[in-house]
Amino acid sequence: MAEAWTTAAAAAVGPGAPEASARPMRIALIGNPNSGKTSLFNQLTGLNQKVGNFPGVTVDRKSGWAQLTPARRAEIVDLPGTYSLYPKSLDERVITDLLYDPSSTSYPDFVVVTVDASNLRRSLLLFSQLADLGLPAILALNMTDVAARHGVHIDLGALEAELGVPVVPMNARSGSGVAALKIVMAERLAAPPVRFWQPDSAVHPLVQRLRSHFQLHSDYLALHYAQQAEYLAFLSAEDRAYVQGLVQEYAFDGTAQQASETIGRYARINEILLETVTVTRTEQREPVSNRIDRVLTHRVGGYLIFLAVLFLLFQAIFAWAQYPMDLIDQGIGALSGWLQNTLPPGPLTRLLTEGVLAGLGGVLIFIPQIALLFAFLAVLEETGYMARVTFLMDKLMRPFGLSGKSVVPLISGLACAVPAIMGARTIESWKDRMITIFVTPLMSCSARIPVYTVLVALVVPDERVGFFNLRGVVLMGLYLLGLLSALGSAWLLKVLLKARERSYFIMEFPVYKWPRWKNVGLTIYQKVQAFVWQAGQVIVAISVLLWGLASYGPGQRQEVAEAQARREAAVHRWTPAELGRQVASARLENSYAGSFGHALEPAIRPLGFDWKIGIALLTSFAAREVFVGTMSTIYSVGQDADMGTVQQKLRAEKGLDGQPFFTPARAFSLLVFYVFAMQCMSTLAVTYRETKSWRWPAAQLVYMTGLAYAASVFVWQIWGS
Repeated sequence: MAEAWTTAAAAAVGPGAPEASARPMRIALIGNPNSGKTSLFNQLTGLNQKVGNFPGVTVDRKSGWAQLTPARRAEIVDLPGTYSLYPKSLDERVITDLLYDPSSTSYPDFVVVTVDASNLRRSLLLFSQLADLGLPAILALNMTDVAARHGVHIDLGALEAELGVPVVPMNARSGSGVAALKIVMAERLAAPPVRFWQPDSAVHPLVQRLRSHFQLHSDYLALHYAQQAEYLAFLSAEDRAYVQGLVQEYAFDGTAQQASETIGRYARINEILLETVTVTRTEQREPVSNRIDRVLTHRVGGYLIFLAVLFLLFQAIFAWAQYPMDLIDQGIGALSGWLQNTLPPGPLTRLLTEGVLAGLGGVLIFIPQIALLFAFLAVLEETGYMARVTFLMDKLMRPFGLSGKSVVPLISGLACAVPAIMGARTIESWKDRMITIFVTPLMSCSARIPVYTVLVALVVPDERVGFFNLRGVVLMGLYLLGLLSALGSAWLLKVLLKARERSYFIMEFPVYKWPRWKNVGLTIYQKVQAFVWQAGQVIVAISVLLWGLASYGPGQRQEVAEAQARREAAVHRWTPAELGRQVASARLENSYAGSFGHALEPAIRPLGFDWKIGIALLTSFAAREVFVGTMSTIYSVGQDADMGTVQQKLRAEKGLDGQPFFTPARAFSLLVFYVFAMQCMSTLAVTYRETKSWRWPAAQLVYMTGLAYAASVFVWQIWGS
């Protein structure tokens, strides 16, 4: 099949194609959301951009290189999905900024339009607009297997003749047909000779003046200048004023023009489909997807099923991850003990075991839980279930004033707030977008998992409640608390901003698919790698710095405190082990780190926290994960290597009354603090980038920190004091 159309496609390479130049070609991939663009991008470039059975995964342009033939290499640009060239949101404007400026150095040589073969009518609207821009193009016909199952047969030769461009069937998921597509892409293509729609003659004078002024090669492109000049970032203020003047001079009605265009294009598309597409089978039964949707999106059953999925997720995080976590933990403890027993005693050995290894252990032990979380999320996205979850959540969120389009960023925030905030670009309303950006960090991201799991396992018994593990139930409760706080904050902000715009949420459900296990594995690998290398570098660096601050103190304070501890030991006849703990505690309390913690202690004492927790709070403002590494380092300084895990170290900590210091009330006070607190520099940075103002990240920091403080005080004062 591939050879047959390759011949036809090569014939479509027109004689007017531009001559080859030394510059590598730049090819843009464009198509409807969830049409397989990013899968094709990965197939062409060998990169591993995130792919999901979920609209809106790509919100920015990404580029990579493809070796099309042994002699030709090309830059491939993956653009966000869109249904037309009339952008409604920031992510779609990325497309117009690239395609409407032919003088730009980033302007593509041609575009590859990916279309869903099972829904060709809808996909051809965008293609016809691109063709009328005068861009050389290839139509990549994806999902032909789905179309064939529905009895849809496409005459490729006739379609090529009607469209005037090469048409290449392929499967972006499996890679079938991609090799043939590369051969066609390696050619220098001419602009399609076919025009699908012409502007009304009444606007020709306006169009001609715009073409002349901006030296444009297409009437249709000039029409878009008239329609969208105020949103085209590459136009100067003078250019926009010029266009605006012409629009007023000719009384140009953009809305009416767009409506007329859409009707005209679909009329032409219907004619093309009548000539090229044959449907040989009429569906007698309702599609399986529809029947599954009736269950998964049921107004009651749908939510119960989603809750069951969440229960399973959080049970797995505690139950299934425990065995590999124990192995990692025992390995780190054994290595630390072996080093302490093998290396000569001294500051370097202590730095290695109490600083580097303690911090490293605080990172590595959570790999199984991070991997399980992202494995579940990847499977939910791959199967198409996540799209149904957004539909369910839309109904839940509307009473709180959130836009339906806020659902995707908020759900994505369960993994990481940084890409989730970027995902808010799909929201058209400025106020809704700002509200979504503001509350997304309240969703519990994966960085909170180490904090949650350490503290929950510390104070919640490992017991079962019916079918469920009690720790898993508490963990799920923390995630729901984050969701409820995001909804409540959104409602409050909506009132303050007086946002009364009524938005809509339209999502095309993707078909259910069996997960691509390679993608699931790749997602797990990438997320774990990011956790270990990005968060791990910060954690280990802070752990080493903290070890220095905790091991040394100003002047002779540590020596004086140690001498005092030894005198008390003689009076109270402490055992050597007790003497060792008291000396270590006295030296730590009088170290530089201890001094910082004591300076902070008056502010955090109402929360039930002491100076040691204060140090961990301070260091984890860079990244939440640092909390565990910091606690591990603080409680390792001066302690035996066989103390074991950070949980064992925390459990062994005693208060002034000799009772365990980490009581349930203190642990829950700390947990609610981490549910609400803004402790991520990357999130603040991306909020600034997306809002173009420091006011929003500053407001986020103040609001979330204040909320965390108030909630923590509430918990401690009610149950702890």
